[in-house]
Amino acid sequence: MTDAAPRRRGRPSRTEAEQGPAARDRILAAARAEFSERGYDKTSVRGIAKAAGVDPALVHHYFGSKDEVFAAAIEISFEPALIVPAVVGEGPEGVGERLARFFFGIWENPATRAPMLAVIRSAVTHEAAAKVLRTFVLRRLLERVAVDLDVPEPKFRAELAASHMIGIAFVRYVVKVEPLASVDKEEIIAMVAPTLQRYLTEA
Repeated sequence: MTDAAPRRRGRPSRTEAEQGPAARDRILAAARAEFSERGYDKTSVRGIAKAAGVDPALVHHYFGSKDEVFAAAIEISFEPALIVPAVVGEGPEGVGERLARFFFGIWENPATRAPMLAVIRSAVTHEAAAKVLRTFVLRRLLERVAVDLDVPEPKFRAELAASHMIGIAFVRYVVKVEPLASVDKEEIIAMVAPTLQRYLTEA
C-alpha cells in the first residue's frame, strides 16, 4: 500500500473543508488570541492553525496569507455599516461624545480589546498592522463619519480625531501609565468628547 500523495499548500482535505463556518470562526478566534498575545512578527500561520485545531492548509484556504488572516481577525471589531449611522445619525450635536463612547467602549470590552491590542502593538513595527489600523480605524470609520457630517477637509479632521484617540488608547491600555490607566472611562470620555466635537464639526 502506497502512501497518499501530500496535500498541496492551501488545499484542505474534504473533511476539513466540510467543517465550514465553524472552522473559519475557530481560525479567527485563534488568530485574534495569537496576534494579541504574541504580536504580528511572532505569530505564524502554523501557530494559528495549531491553536484552532486545523491544518495550516485550511488557514491558507480561507484567508490566503498571514497579512490577510490578520486583517480578517481585526475587522470583527469594526462594523462601519452599523457604527457610522449610530455615531452621526442624530446629527452634528453630540457626535464627539458618541464617537468617544464607541471607541473607548471597544477597548473596555475584553472581546474586542484583544484584537485592538494586537493592532496597536504591531503597527509601530510592521506595515501589515499599520495598514489594518489605517484601513479600519481611519478610512472605514472616522473618514466616513467626517464625510457624513459634511464638513470641510473631512480626511484631515478624521486624522486628527484618530491621532487623539489612538494616542490615549496607547498610553492607557498598552503602556498603562497611571493615573490614566485606571481612571474611569467616563472621565476620559468627558474630557475627550469636546475636542473630538471641535475636530469634526467646527468650520
